[in-house]
Amino acid sequence: SSSATNLKKEGLRHFLKTQDYTKKELNDILELMAMLKEARKENALPQLFKGKSVAMIFEQPSTRTRVSFETAATMLGGHALFLSPKDIHLGSKESLEDTGRVLSRMVDVIMARVDEHSTVAGLAEQASVPVINGLCDWLHPTQIMADLFTMAEHLPEGKSLSDLTVAFVGDATNVTSSLMFACTKFGMTFKHICPERFKAPQKWVEIALDNCEASGGKLVITDNTDEVAGCDIIVADSFYWFGQEDEKELRLSTFIPNYVVTQELMDKAGPDAMFMHCLPANDTRECTREVMESPRSVIFDEAENRLTAQMALLVYFTHHHIQAPTEATLTMHKDKIEGFLKTL
Repeated sequence: SSSATNLKKEGLRHFLKTQDYTKKELNDILELMAMLKEARKENALPQLFKGKSVAMIFEQPSTRTRVSFETAATMLGGHALFLSPKDIHLGSKESLEDTGRVLSRMVDVIMARVDEHSTVAGLAEQASVPVINGLCDWLHPTQIMADLFTMAEHLPEGKSLSDLTVAFVGDATNVTSSLMFACTKFGMTFKHICPERFKAPQKWVEIALDNCEASGGKLVITDNTDEVAGCDIIVADSFYWFGQEDEKELRLSTFIPNYVVTQELMDKAGPDAMFMHCLPANDTRECTREVMESPRSVIFDEAENRLTAQMALLVYFTHHHIQAPTEATLTMHKDKIEGFLKTL
């Protein structure tokens, strides 16, 4: 009913970007991730998504996002629906707003991996259930929760998250922006090392600098790869993505070879520097296979932690709405329905 929908709207929050959350709230999600990962290891996950569904809208293909959300929902006792543009009328026969409203009446969470941020924001505007941004042209917040958690799992001795120095080597991608915002929110030093032509836009810089002011973090944007020296973590990503194919040759010639993460670059960072990449990685472009397979690479831990993140996000954004029925209510409905079926 509409009254039930309105009730659900109270206190409703979406996960479109980490900037919408305080450091404490993000830490709460990380803590929940740790507990759920431990429970999963012991095959003892509580069924905290039981009887619930997540609708997964995909305008862009994915391995990690689809598998992690679908598996997380199932392992927590719930259900996931894969919806490609061929399966629903997103913005074509049906308006974006109506899609958000209809799905809200049938599922408990909407996850959308979309071409443009305005699409996921539009869904959130009309939805009466939590909407999670599974990637857009601007941001990739679910990836960043996995990244923060991976950093926390592999902290250098004696350091906390806020003590880390993270270098992102390469293009200003949706992972760059999300990492830039999250790292500076946590008080880290974040370095974007890239050719001048492809550096982060001013809008991103202003958000990150505001974070630094509040957290004591530091932002460095430079074209000098020597700046990796002393960094705890080196991060790489693709040099071009969907919609940038016409710039492919220009981008590759600008980034290669100076901004390829090689063993030599890792050594320049220091003997304990870790390598991260959201995957899929191209080992003939943004990084080498040697770096990917080295003992300092945590890319597959990072990929596994996409599942850890999705489990926590599904639970975190639905636990307020869990209304467990009493035994008396369960019995009443069961008896009523079974009694009716006997008359048929």
